[in-house]
Amino acid sequence: MDNSKEAQYIDLYRNVREVQSSVFEAYRKASFERFKRLGFPDDKSEQYKYTNLTEALSVDYGLDNHNQKELIYEAFTCAIPGIRSHLYFVVNDTFYASDEAKNQVFPQGVVIGSLKEASRLYSDLVAKYFGKLSEKEEDGLIAFNGMFAHDGFFMYVPENVTIDRPIQLVNISEGNTNQLLNSHNLIILERGAKVQLLVCDHTEGNARFFVNRLTEVHVAEEATYEHYKIENTSSDTTHISSLLIDQKESSKTLTTILTLNNGLTRNNISLMLNGEYAEGLLYGMAVGDLDQKVDNHTSILHNKPNCHSTELFKYILGGESQGGFTGRIYVAEDAQKTEAYQNSKNILLSTTARMRTKPQLEIYADDVRCSHGATIGQLDETAMFYLRSRGISEDEARLLLMYAFAADVIENIRIEALKDRIKLMLEHRLRSGVSQAASCILCR
Repeated sequence: MDNSKEAQYIDLYRNVREVQSSVFEAYRKASFERFKRLGFPDDKSEQYKYTNLTEALSVDYGLDNHNQKELIYEAFTCAIPGIRSHLYFVVNDTFYASDEAKNQVFPQGVVIGSLKEASRLYSDLVAKYFGKLSEKEEDGLIAFNGMFAHDGFFMYVPENVTIDRPIQLVNISEGNTNQLLNSHNLIILERGAKVQLLVCDHTEGNARFFVNRLTEVHVAEEATYEHYKIENTSSDTTHISSLLIDQKESSKTLTTILTLNNGLTRNNISLMLNGEYAEGLLYGMAVGDLDQKVDNHTSILHNKPNCHSTELFKYILGGESQGGFTGRIYVAEDAQKTEAYQNSKNILLSTTARMRTKPQLEIYADDVRCSHGATIGQLDETAMFYLRSRGISEDEARLLLMYAFAADVIENIRIEALKDRIKLMLEHRLRSGVSQAASCILCR
């Protein structure tokens, strides 16, 4: 990649750098030095071989001016029947709370709000966790996020506290000028805490967006965390999302990543099982057509004994869409009694759709149960013939088969209202066959 692109953003950082709390400032300086060394990843990078950012980075983007966006987020309502979520927003790269959320009374000790504000009000707590996962990542885009992110979502759940309703974070990219957007989320669960987080990504406006969002999650002993991420963005959006989860002893996590409308998407997901008897479940699904591109890059690190992980990603690709999946399972030398299962299953609906998949096992322990697999194919012709012979039209038969293919990802959603809505959304998406980028059929 042309080094002048890196130089442009290095100069921009020097010109617009915002002095913030000491926590942000030290991290930002370290990220700047790391980005100068790493630069943007290109197609020669093994880690980004399925994500070509050359065209996206050739656009001149401006930074968000952090103007108030009340009219945007106040007009945005979540109409998922029965979800009863606590609703928060990041508009471009700035945090906002809904009126209901501002007045919500949580159990004692719970903190939910702006990361920027938390770094001032709870500086010791934020300093203990902020950047501790991302600073270890040799990824130029994560370093780039650290240079420019000035705010994001913050959540702290104390020991043995359960939040009884899902927390919903809506990321809205809006505007009519090309924009570079970065935000940093920090989530901390103490021992025995339980919480569900639903993240929805949307776009409003007629502009090119380069969105780079980073989420760090710390899950303490015996805590339970569920993370659902649903993308419904525009064809002009480049969406980079990095999710880093650190798990301690006997913790449990469930992560579900759904890409239903997009332009160019790259999801980086890393589960670090750093405590004995930890469990990590990771599910993903992508539906693509036209020239959409979706790349999921996952890493599950079994660093302690007696841990379990299950991973399943499914793609349904038509038109000239392209999919990529790289899944790495790492088992450390002393991580005996590990159980780790990974599968990538993919359906191509056209001769011009492309899917590239690369499952990986890296095992240094000898008493383990691990497996991985990948399949790429078309809809089952025998099943299609069976359905047609029962009087079902070809279009309905194709829909039924695609829906059945995706079902085992959707069925693992534990928020019932969300599961029902996703079923309807997937049916709408599969029936339409074309991106519905201008509106959110999940939340509105």
